[in-house]
Amino acid sequence: MLPAKVEVRLDERDFASGALPALLGGLRELGEGELLALVGTSPRLETDVSTWARLTGSAVVESTPVSGGGVRVVVRPGTADLPGDAAEDPRSRLWLYTNFDCNLACDYCCVRSDPGKTRDWLPLETIRHVAAEARDVGFHRILVTGGEPFLRPDIDDILETCAYHLPTTVLTNGSLLSGPRRGMLERLPRDRLTFQVSLDSPEASRHDAHRGTGSWNRARSGIRTVQALGFRVRIAATLPSPEERAEMDRWLEGEGFAPEDRLVRPLALRGRASTGMALTRSDVEPELTVTARGVYWHPVGAADADFFVRADALPLAEAWQGVQEIWNDDRTFAGRLATVFHCA
Repeated sequence: MLPAKVEVRLDERDFASGALPALLGGLRELGEGELLALVGTSPRLETDVSTWARLTGSAVVESTPVSGGGVRVVVRPGTADLPGDAAEDPRSRLWLYTNFDCNLACDYCCVRSDPGKTRDWLPLETIRHVAAEARDVGFHRILVTGGEPFLRPDIDDILETCAYHLPTTVLTNGSLLSGPRRGMLERLPRDRLTFQVSLDSPEASRHDAHRGTGSWNRARSGIRTVQALGFRVRIAATLPSPEERAEMDRWLEGEGFAPEDRLVRPLALRGRASTGMALTRSDVEPELTVTARGVYWHPVGAADADFFVRADALPLAEAWQGVQEIWNDDRTFAGRLATVFHCA
């Protein structure tokens, strides 16, 4: 048998019952070109791993029976994946929907936000409790989103609270980062806070067609503001075609954004979008998402009943346990590959 850098024992688990998180955890311990071995007794294991390998550009380099029953499958991971921070387990990210109202009305918003949307503000006190528990539960990063978070007058308190406990990323359309809010931005911690700004095209006209007239110029102004203040800035682009995504990635490279600060993703067929990638709960790894209405499976479905998990976010450990139980027990995973749809 081929030696492997990491060996993961799955016992009876397959991809329907918890093998995929174990596989992903093993991959994060590998260096370039190193091998991972998966050992288990499930009759579906070889099929599940072969499906995963085909879809991720990885290779199954050996599959051998083991004494006592079962199989040992050795894989070499590939590089095909949806964009994002490869080293960060998406299940270690905690999402907070601070609000659902927005100053823009993007035509593919996954939670249908716009200026007339009910605010549904997540109480600051809840945010404080959730952020304080996050590290002990096992989260590594907090992501603050909306709606447009900078519509909240207490957004500085929210970001300071979150960044005190864990590195924090705030997602914004960038249009409210200048003017009177600049003084508030100056007081926020540079070393613990990242701005992720939405920008959907190298051209203002194409961006504005989806997000509203003048929104491209305001976003660019907001980007320059937070860069000048010394914050890390990531750019997130949501685009329908591979050609547009490749064009945007090249343009961002030319603008000086490092690969880890460029998130160029496909449309999700959720919310107001009429086209895009159709996603069910079993298609995405869980990323615990807290809103004023309760806890959701993933931020891309944080306004949809099929992604709803429970009403209470606190205690956070119990909310996360509820998500984990679904992840391990939900048989709709059978025969599918749960992957990652990166929102950040």
